[in-house]
Amino acid sequence: MPSLHIIQHVPFEPAGILPDLARRRGWSVSVTEQFSGDMLPQVEKIDRLIVMGGPMGTKDEAEFPYLTAEKAFIRAAIARGTPVLGICLGAQLLAETLGATVRPNGQKEIGFFSVQKTDAARSSRFFADFPDTFTPLHWHGDTFSLPDGATQIARTDVCEQQAFEFGPHIGLQFHLEMTPELLAGLIENARYELVAAPFIMSEAELKEKAGLLKDAHALMVRLFERWLE
Repeated sequence: MPSLHIIQHVPFEPAGILPDLARRRGWSVSVTEQFSGDMLPQVEKIDRLIVMGGPMGTKDEAEFPYLTAEKAFIRAAIARGTPVLGICLGAQLLAETLGATVRPNGQKEIGFFSVQKTDAARSSRFFADFPDTFTPLHWHGDTFSLPDGATQIARTDVCEQQAFEFGPHIGLQFHLEMTPELLAGLIENARYELVAAPFIMSEAELKEKAGLLKDAHALMVRLFERWLE
């Protein structure tokens, strides 16, 4: 049975719909809960790696020492040819591991905002049939440069790098995996970020638009199945 491993940084940002999708397709699923002090597995024993989000930054090793070992683990997975899917912070960690720079974005982006697919994405094996525009959930303040050799997949008006692929590896700055229940938990744990700003939705707006998560799930299922193949 092939093995999918997930790195989770905080209790309120698990992998959403992805574990059940993987299990239904015959994959075993294991999780490293960094917030619980779990040990990472042996990299040669996993076939796919998902790195999830969190409120910390990629350079916060002093406060979160596990990030140092995690970056080394991601590098080892890439070196072995193990496909990596990074989501939000996970995309930033993947980009940094591939040599890119992670930095604060000009504006925080929190809410449901339209993403534009790039021309290069039209020939992508993962994203070719994605719509030209779609509206996922965003919750981030940092961004990253495009790693050398990677293909830019999507952008928004406020954040140029929204998704990329590098061989079998995928970075998503936004969330396609989130459920309404997980969004409610994210709001509860990160309500302090919902301040008045041009690209930050209010709690009421976020809850009002939560129905858009169903459309995001349809895109995530399509992408995830291809990534598992």
